[in-house]
Amino acid sequence: MLSLTNLEIEAIELSIKVAFYSVLFTLPLGLLTAWILARKKFYGYTLFNGIVHLPLVLPPVVVGFFLLTLLGRNGPIGNILKNTFDITLVFSWQGAAIASAVMSFPLMVRAIKISIEGIDLKLEYAARTLGASSIKIFYSITLPLIFPGIISGVLLSFARSLGEFGATITFVSNIPGETNTLPLSIYSFIQTPEGEANALRLVILSIIIAMAALITSEYLTSKAKKSLEG
Repeated sequence: MLSLTNLEIEAIELSIKVAFYSVLFTLPLGLLTAWILARKKFYGYTLFNGIVHLPLVLPPVVVGFFLLTLLGRNGPIGNILKNTFDITLVFSWQGAAIASAVMSFPLMVRAIKISIEGIDLKLEYAARTLGASSIKIFYSITLPLIFPGIISGVLLSFARSLGEFGATITFVSNIPGETNTLPLSIYSFIQTPEGEANALRLVILSIIIAMAALITSEYLTSKAKKSLEG
């Protein structure tokens, strides 16, 4: 049985907190982006699609540097947030949540986009001919049909956020109790003499949490599909 120290428990709680708010921040924008990519064709579509999925192929440290340049205290947005609203994102768990959200965003978009593309458009056309508005069609037909994809996207995004390292440490550094999430804690223990045992425990816990998220995703997605079919 794993015996965790207070610092390890704190790292786990912080990771779950960061991942939760990361998904909360990402979901509305991810849903809108997925719908646009699935249903709209416009000038610059390929470029827009590439930008959305860019975090999947960029080194995380590049994303972290970009966030630091943009949202840091001297960055164009970070400076406004600091001077106008007294909000500082660097060296904070909120900044870690933003870094995780950016890195996990493409996974959520892809999962939801695939679900939207799988909808039979005749169902929406039929509802429109009966006088239903676009908003009503979305909430009464589209949203229920893509619910399995939303579940999958949320849990995959959550699991990805739990494992985020490169962008986080570049943007918000590694501060105990504030930005010291599970991956950063593992890194800290590896750099500490005789810290391998602590690192191993957190590695095991990371695997367990990630597997639990993936299994839950498969279970809930399967259940949602059966519910729709039934």
